[in-house]
Amino acid sequence: MSRARNNNVRGPTSALTEFLRASGITPTTVARRAATQQGQQQAAAGLSNDDSQQQQDEAGSSSGSRRPSRAASRRGANRRESGYGSDNLDEDDEGNREEDQDENGADEEAVEEPERNSPAPAKKRKLTKAAEAKLKAQEKKKAKGKGKKGSDDEYQDDDDPYTSLSKSMWSSGSKPPVGDFENCAKCEKQFTVTKYTMAANPGPGWLCHVCAKASGKDPFKKPAAPRKRKAPGDKREVVHFVENRLPTLVNLCIKVVTQHIDDVESLGDIGTLNVEAIAKAMAKNRSLTAENAKLFYNTTNSKLVLYDATNLSSPAFESLVYLNPNLTSLRLDFCGQLDDPAFKVFTTSLPALERIELLGPFLVRSPAWKAFIKAHPNLEGFLITQSPRFDLDCLRELVSHCTGLKELRLKEFGKMSDDFLDEIADNLGGQGDSESILEYLDISSPGGESCSDAALVNLLSRIGGSLRCLDVSKHDLLTNAFLLGGLQQHTHSLESEWENPPLVSLDASRNPELQTDALEAIMKHSGTRLESLNINGWKDVEENGLRDIGRQGKEMRKLDVGFCRNMDDFIVKAWLEGEDVKGRKKGGCMELVELKVWGCNRVTANCPKKPGLALHGVESHIIRRT
Repeated sequence: MSRARNNNVRGPTSALTEFLRASGITPTTVARRAATQQGQQQAAAGLSNDDSQQQQDEAGSSSGSRRPSRAASRRGANRRESGYGSDNLDEDDEGNREEDQDENGADEEAVEEPERNSPAPAKKRKLTKAAEAKLKAQEKKKAKGKGKKGSDDEYQDDDDPYTSLSKSMWSSGSKPPVGDFENCAKCEKQFTVTKYTMAANPGPGWLCHVCAKASGKDPFKKPAAPRKRKAPGDKREVVHFVENRLPTLVNLCIKVVTQHIDDVESLGDIGTLNVEAIAKAMAKNRSLTAENAKLFYNTTNSKLVLYDATNLSSPAFESLVYLNPNLTSLRLDFCGQLDDPAFKVFTTSLPALERIELLGPFLVRSPAWKAFIKAHPNLEGFLITQSPRFDLDCLRELVSHCTGLKELRLKEFGKMSDDFLDEIADNLGGQGDSESILEYLDISSPGGESCSDAALVNLLSRIGGSLRCLDVSKHDLLTNAFLLGGLQQHTHSLESEWENPPLVSLDASRNPELQTDALEAIMKHSGTRLESLNINGWKDVEENGLRDIGRQGKEMRKLDVGFCRNMDDFIVKAWLEGEDVKGRKKGGCMELVELKVWGCNRVTANCPKKPGLALHGVESHIIRRT
């Protein structure tokens, strides 16, 4: 099936097509020539068929009665070549018989008598039931196609499918190049072709922009953007109940000063707390540089805290010491560029220094540490984190020269071992009747292997009596022997029968094996004074243990019970309002200001709330439709 030539669909044309058109060879001339050749072939075939038919009639009519003549078969072949379909074979046979009777009427009369005595000619072959059903199905399919797509007669013609024109030849030509001049097919005015030029409908030709708009089409209309598929959202809805409070005037001023810190010439007399708040705000975006760091320097400073010294170079640290010579306490976080030359200035120019806290002094070597320790025998606080070059010899110098240490932190030391603990026990432990004065010890997160139970028990036997804070986290080899032989005998513990003051803050999160008994022991010992409690991950705590928090935690202000599966709205109500005991409300965490219930699926958005309480992690189980 071929489409009508007046269709406005045009495709690209090749250079050969353009050359043939320029030479006078057009689709019309090609079709005319093909039709002329086909007519000549049919005329020649008809003459030869007549001669052969006469010779066959003279030879005998018996063979002609048994099979169709060659002329009829050739004419049938010519018809099939010229475009007759195979569905009209029966009609072609009838037409062939009529033509044979007209052309050979005289011959048939001459042999009429013999034909009567001969067998009857072959009758028209009847179609089988299967063939009839197939033919009817094809007709129904054609009728249905016409109903859906409209009349297909507009696209049918009698051209032979092998000699018909190419579809690319139907169009009047491809779109002319941009910048050429063309005449409008409607108003016949000359215009310049652009990428917005539209073809005339019906063609051929092109329309100017005015005529294109008049036809109801906007040539400048942009194609509609494809619809973007929405990303699948979270099917749960987490609700946070937080009371929004306006920032204070002090907070607003600190925010403005931090944003324009490079334009500030001096902070003035704004108080130590406000200066520290500005330093914390600047650490959030790491805006502290060698230029604006001088705003925090003063020769009268006795304490200096910089929460992010990442951008300070070695000369900047030297300037810090020269401009703050009377410091007694110094804290520098993220001081990775502090090296031996700058640390040598620390040794010689800070004679009154009593407490130093450094985070990340990677470049300071062992000789520089030893020189600094010898120059400051009055140190009371030595808190160092992440110093891979601080070795056992440095520790020996420290514990032998600085015998008045009250705070010691050797956190994340790659060379930490049992030898470190033995040196601390031998030099900082009590001698005879005297007791140790060490109150704070942090040896957590060793870079190598964990320290042993024996070394820690020996250390606690010497300094445990004065310790108020001990951090031995990430020492994976510790067992119950350390708890029973070290903590229980020489330091304070959580058990109520020990003479240990109640805790104010406790973080026991990520311990899924701890259950109700552990929580009840904590509340029995420290419940009346406990202000902050984190039991996130205690998945098997029972409801009675959770309610015990509300019965005894009168001073509780911050509470994290995430992933405690038995948490529900009624427990939250008991914490906020107290429990009904004989018609009276008793207990309750009346000072509670922050509650985290992440992963507690039984706590809903309808749980009780109160003014001033920040409630985080409530899952309302509302499915979002995407």
